[in-house]
Amino acid sequence: MKKNFTLFFLGFVTLIFAQAGAPASPYYDGMNWTLTGMNLKNALSNKIITTHTNFLTYTPGVWEAARITDLDPNNSNNVLLLYGFSNDVCPTSPSNDNDHRSRDKFSNGGGTSCEWNREHVFAKALGSPALDDGGASDAGEDAHHLRASDVDRNNSRGNLKFTTGSGNSGAISGGWYPGDEWKGDVARMMMYMYLRYPTQCLPINVGTGATVAIDPNMIQLFLQWNAEDPVSQYEDNRNTYHGNAANTYGQGNRNPFIDNPYLATVIWGGPVAENRWPSVFLSSESFASIDNVEIYPNPTINNEFSISSEIELKSIVLYNINGQIIQEIKNPTRVDASYKVSNLQTGFYLVQMTSENGSATKKVIVN
Repeated sequence: MKKNFTLFFLGFVTLIFAQAGAPASPYYDGMNWTLTGMNLKNALSNKIITTHTNFLTYTPGVWEAARITDLDPNNSNNVLLLYGFSNDVCPTSPSNDNDHRSRDKFSNGGGTSCEWNREHVFAKALGSPALDDGGASDAGEDAHHLRASDVDRNNSRGNLKFTTGSGNSGAISGGWYPGDEWKGDVARMMMYMYLRYPTQCLPINVGTGATVAIDPNMIQLFLQWNAEDPVSQYEDNRNTYHGNAANTYGQGNRNPFIDNPYLATVIWGGPVAENRWPSVFLSSESFASIDNVEIYPNPTINNEFSISSEIELKSIVLYNINGQIIQEIKNPTRVDASYKVSNLQTGFYLVQMTSENGSATKKVIVN
């Protein structure tokens, strides 16, 4: 969700950025962060399964939880509506609320327009087996993927699979686009559901598009959305509440991909997502899927350097030591298997090089 986020990027042993974060303690204490790929996936899956100790009832448990966790940051009397945009004209909505993004937190039910209900972001019918919301221990009652949603918008989505799109949410070519504001939230929820219910809630069953080579159950689309739409304070608030089983409606487990979207990159590769724990993941070079990429000369000469790569790069991004983007080159021109980056000021930089299938990050000193 593109709201109030700060870019956290990559560090290394002798450098820790001011934004550096760390895994929530004691929740992640004892985790082995040297694991990658399916080994890390399995370890995180075990963590969120074993720490899910408070199982909510669908009614009233999930209703009451949503009134706490889904509050509109700008109006604590309202809940934010997943998918955002609604075509309703609601008498109770402010006259300037053109897209009706939020609703009175007590206007829940689902029987009429202008109410909100509980959207199963992983649609019940797409589970294998289908999700049930009648018990107290099934994926159908897991609040990490149950969100407040406009009644009509929820009905419009139905059981449609997630697909590519842009702008507001809506049905596209037989699929459903969650909207620019919500696509990252959706991706991280689907990743959580896959780890929490690894045989029942497969990403390939709820989304469309190509799969990941390392894991045929994961689709590239969710990795893309996770990288493009960073975590918001709204997501953090939900995650923190449910991570504490002492809260009345807290489940006791967390969504690790909200805590750090970069975990998805470490597991499945693809576009490099926001790294909120640079003090833990000191460099993306260990996880790079681009081989034989070199920067020369390093340190530089005449405030420029070249990148040698046998693979076509889609972008080159330079970050300073504060994690700020200094220069971004999209679809750079390659000459004799190399790319040139010029007009640099003296300093230390991290260079992120992204191809169609992966990314690598290297350090460079500009003299």
